[in-house]
Amino acid sequence: MGVAGAERLECVDLSCPDVERLAQQLRKACLETGFFYVVNHGISEEFMAQVFEQSRKFFTLPLEEKMKVYQDENVRGYTPIFDEKLDPAKQRLGDAKEGYYIRREVSGSDPRAKDPLQGPNQWPSPDTLPEWKQTMEMYFDQAEKLSRKLIKLIALALELEESFFDKPGMFDHAMAAVRLLHYPAQASNPEEGFFGAGAHSDYGMLTLLASDGVPGLQICKEKDAKEQVWTNVQPLKGAFIVNLGDMLERWTNNLFRSTLHRVLNYGVERYSVSKMLDVFRIVMDYFRQIAFFMGPNFDCIVECIPTCCSELNPSKFPPAKSGDHLLGRYKVTHKDYEAVANRKYT
Repeated sequence: MGVAGAERLECVDLSCPDVERLAQQLRKACLETGFFYVVNHGISEEFMAQVFEQSRKFFTLPLEEKMKVYQDENVRGYTPIFDEKLDPAKQRLGDAKEGYYIRREVSGSDPRAKDPLQGPNQWPSPDTLPEWKQTMEMYFDQAEKLSRKLIKLIALALELEESFFDKPGMFDHAMAAVRLLHYPAQASNPEEGFFGAGAHSDYGMLTLLASDGVPGLQICKEKDAKEQVWTNVQPLKGAFIVNLGDMLERWTNNLFRSTLHRVLNYGVERYSVSKMLDVFRIVMDYFRQIAFFMGPNFDCIVECIPTCCSELNPSKFPPAKSGDHLLGRYKVTHKDYEAVANRKYT
């Protein structure tokens, strides 16, 4: 397992009027790495600075205050350090990061509120963070709008109609989530199984990642290789890093990649496991990311797009319900997920 420099990603400029050119550039990125930058996307740097500032304010609260909004049965709210373990086979501890999930709110009177992951969000007290809810809801709306624009481009990149993924039952009730992330100042050690975020692919259609400018993201283009080679993805000012998820990989029969990626923390000191646990009881400000996960409807059946398979290239995956895949990954990676989720039905 080695690291080989920095990855040169395609940079998709949404201000370009030549949609065909954008689709071809996007196709190249989806075939080669499954990652790309998107710029001139319509979400201002000034607004993103506000979102990051509100994220910072939450993560600097005392732990007991953050635990008041601990992740609920609908996977909404706060997840502490080590609560998630994205690569259980290789990690000695969970991910060295804190997180916060925000999803589209569904009122208790809506019939969908009985479904998995559906319901209201948890919010920090407005007395403590008066602008927090409004800022995060605005960001959710803008990120979802951008994601839908990119999905139309992905359809064109697959030489399909732009509206291909607009069919009823695909994204009209999309499983979308903002996740705020905070990585404390502690050095990762891959050889010892310590990571900011363990190696994984994302579960849905695509992910938008905003960063405060500190590097740490790495990708592995050949996830099944015996000797994995990791390359660094550098943040680009004003850009989102976009990566494809498992559902798109299934839809395209492995044509478009859901690429393995991980996050390393670059701290100054390294600690033994016992001392690491002591250190992480203190909130240490290192770097932050904001992810927006865009996935199909929970009940969407994802199966190979006809143009992506043939007699010589049969479908590599059986049809799968999007929500089942998502819940399956949560069960493996989120501490106590099943116990918490069962509260919804008891």
